Amino acid sequence: MNSNKSQRVYRVDRFVLPTSAREEFFEKVLHTQKFLRTLPGFLQDFVLEQSSGNGEFKVVTIVEWDSMESVEKAKPVVMSMHKEINLNAQEMFTRLGIKVEQGYYSQIDV
Repeated sequence: MNSNKSQRVYRVDRFVLPTSAREEFFEKVLHTQKFLRTLPGFLQDFVLEQSSGNGEFKVVTIVEWDSMESVEKAKPVVMSMHKEINLNAQEMFTRLGIKVEQGYYSQIDV
C-alpha cells in the first residue's frame, strides 16, 4: 500500500438499523453527506441501502477524499457541524439500536 499523503482515501461506514430508526437515521446521514460535499478535498460519495427483509436495513456510506490530509482537516469541521445540529452520533446509534462499522480504506493495485 502506498503511504503517499496525496493518495485517495475512502471512508466506509456500514450500518445495520431497525426499520423504526430509518427516518431519523437518514435525516442525519443525508444532512451530513450534503455538508461533506462542501468541504475541500471531497471528491464523491455514495449512500447505499439494502433491505434485509426482516425488519432491518443495511446502509453503507462511502466518501472519497483526495487525501488523508483533507480528511484530518475535515474532522473538526464536521464535529462542529454535528454540535450545531445537536447530533451525538454514538448516542443516536445506541438509542436507535444501530450497529456500526467504520473505517478508512485506500485503493490497492491488484
